[in-house]
Amino acid sequence: MNNTLRILFIGDVVGQPGKFILSQVLKELKNNLKPDLTIANGENLAGGKGITPNLASKCFSFGVDVLTSGNHIWKNKEVFKIISSEPRLLRPANFPPDVPGNGFGLYKTEKNIPVAVINLMGRLNLLNIDCPFRYMDSILNTEESLINTPVKIVDFHAETSSEKIAMGWHLDGRVSAVLGTHTHIQTADEKILPKGTAYISDVGMTGPHDSVLGIEKQKILEHFISQMPVTFSIAEKDLMLNAVIVDIEPSTGKALFIKRISQKVEGYDSSKDN
Repeated sequence: MNNTLRILFIGDVVGQPGKFILSQVLKELKNNLKPDLTIANGENLAGGKGITPNLASKCFSFGVDVLTSGNHIWKNKEVFKIISSEPRLLRPANFPPDVPGNGFGLYKTEKNIPVAVINLMGRLNLLNIDCPFRYMDSILNTEESLINTPVKIVDFHAETSSEKIAMGWHLDGRVSAVLGTHTHIQTADEKILPKGTAYISDVGMTGPHDSVLGIEKQKILEHFISQMPVTFSIAEKDLMLNAVIVDIEPSTGKALFIKRISQKVEGYDSSKDN
């Protein structure tokens, strides 16, 4: 297995509890799993919506190599301070042309192996942006840096399982992994598709699981029952990291193995800046 490339992908990191989880367990997790590259979806870090320069910096200091995002990327305006200058922070690549920031990047591992990370967003029940299927066809056929890089990881940030599964089949054999994010519920459908692409519909959520998708459940219930606007707040109990590891043959980019991770974390105190 010495020639295998290992990717650790962490599901949507939610608010201060999510940041606390990374600060407490990521170093040990990486020591145990020995990933060559660690990716996390960070679009929910700033109080559940968006990301700031300080939060991005914290994640990098904890051991995250690349931060992906999704439909909440613009929710906190501080992101504009770094979105065009920080190559380790990605926004969905299929936003219209001239949107600030990068939708994909190349990252060298300590083994000096390049890994392409592509941040993609679905359209069903989300934003009316460029078609993710046609966009991927275009860049995989024309972007020289991607054509020459066998290992390609796609964070497909999408609402519906149908769109995610369709993307998995669409990219089977053309990328190393299609890893779903956004719905915050870890699915049990991880697999290696027939042509060598690792797939899971949703990696899950790194945050408080005694909640509704990271939000205090009573607030969500109040909204559903009354249909009146309420102020949502991040929950604080039952902290858990959700992630997957994917092993890849670097010369071909074919995935060899995918496994879900779910790890509880204790000791969170919301009164402290964890």
